[in-house]
Amino acid sequence: MEFIQNFLQQSITFFAIMDPIGVSAIALSLLNENITKTQMNMIAKRSSLTIVIAFFVVLISGDLILKIFSISEDSLKVMGGIVLILMAISMVNGKDKEKTRNESKNDTELAFIPIGIPIAFGAGLFTTIIIFKSQAANLVDLVSISFAFCINALIFYIVLKNSIYIKKYLGITGQNIVTKLMGLIVGAIAVQFIVSGVVHLTNSYL
Repeated sequence: MEFIQNFLQQSITFFAIMDPIGVSAIALSLLNENITKTQMNMIAKRSSLTIVIAFFVVLISGDLILKIFSISEDSLKVMGGIVLILMAISMVNGKDKEKTRNESKNDTELAFIPIGIPIAFGAGLFTTIIIFKSQAANLVDLVSISFAFCINALIFYIVLKNSIYIKKYLGITGQNIVTKLMGLIVGAIAVQFIVSGVVHLTNSYL
């Protein structure tokens, strides 16, 4: 029961921060207007593979990062929460993530950078993964985190692959509404991180 509860919380958190529908809209603005379905499928595969590799790199090295910089879990929660709040405000206000097109790169190269990193996998996911890793008590918790992210990576792939059709049916307004809703969820998660971190830090110094 606890495994399912943690898995659902992690899945919703990853989904809200990743915002696949919002990212797909940004991706289309970066790519060639005449991009084909086959090319879009290839870009979706490469971007999804990029974020999965980035996830496991952060998951494996998370403890090392905390030890090197002598950062406590609670301090990371507070700082991570602040990062997520800034991200949530940007999403609610309708400000896009980074979307600078490098004309010297072809569309398949853009799948790795910037679509994979840092648009889909940015600072928000980075800090959230480290926080979840620091909270993991055993191997089952790590499996839950990994499974939750991989499910979202699959959703990201499906959404990005079909982004041309999603844009057609939802339109810019629909995509913006979804992003704003995700922003509210990210903001609520950020507040939980900050409150939890501040409470534990306060108790440790009293």
